Amino acid sequence: MTPVVAAPETPPVAARAVPRPPAGVRLYRLLVWLGVPLRWWCRLEVAGHDVLPPAGAGVLIVANHDSWLEPLALGDTLMRGGRPLRFLAKDSLWRLRPVAALLDGIRQIPLRRGAGDVAALQAAVDALADGEAICIFPEGTISRGRALRARRGVARLAEAAPEAEIVLAAVAGGTDLLRFPRRPRLHVTLFRATRPLPDPGADHAAYAGALLDEIRQRVPPAAGRGRRPRPAG
Repeated sequence: MTPVVAAPETPPVAARAVPRPPAGVRLYRLLVWLGVPLRWWCRLEVAGHDVLPPAGAGVLIVANHDSWLEPLALGDTLMRGGRPLRFLAKDSLWRLRPVAALLDGIRQIPLRRGAGDVAALQAAVDALADGEAICIFPEGTISRGRALRARRGVARLAEAAPEAEIVLAAVAGGTDLLRFPRRPRLHVTLFRATRPLPDPGADHAAYAGALLDEIRQRVPPAAGRGRRPRPAG
C-alpha cells in the first residue's frame, strides 16, 4: 500500500492591515459632508479639475479672497478630489478655542500677517515637499472690493518649493451670499499660471503681483451687495 503523504499545511493568510487615514483627513471629510447643504445652496460649480496634479504631488493653490466662502469652496473642491487642502490662515482665527481646535484638527497653518512669519512659511514648504496641497491668498485679507497689492509670501513659497505645481484659482460669486434669500451661484475655476517660477533672487513682489493679476483678470474684486469698495490705503 502506497503511504499517503500529507500535503504540507498552507500557512494562514494574514489579514492585510488597511491603513487608516490620518485624523485630520477624517475630520476634513466629515466637514465636507456637513457642508453639502451649503454647497447646494450656493450652487457650487467647478471647472479645471484636470489641471490638478495627482495625489502625492505637491500643489500650491493661489486664489482670490472676496468673502469667507472662498476657503470653504476651495477646501470642498480639493477634498472631493482626495486632496485635503491646508491654508495659510491669519493667526487671529485661533483666538477662540473651539475654532482653534477645529483648525488644528484639519491641520491648518496659522500665519502672522505682516510679520515675516518664517515658521509658517517653512511649515508650508515642508508640506509641499511631502506632496500636500497648500493654499495661500496673496492679498492677505478679504478684498471688500479693493484692488489690493499681492504680498510676497506666495513668491517665497514658489521659490522654496520649485517641485510643487502652481495652480491658480478664480472664485466668483462669494459675495452674492449677502443677497439672501436669493441663492448665489459660486463658481471655482482652476487654471495653470502662465508665469514661470521665479529665478533665485527675483523680485518677489513683482512675481506675486503677476500671479494675482492673472486671477483678477478672471474675477475682479467684489464688495458685495450694498457695500462700497473701501480705499486700498
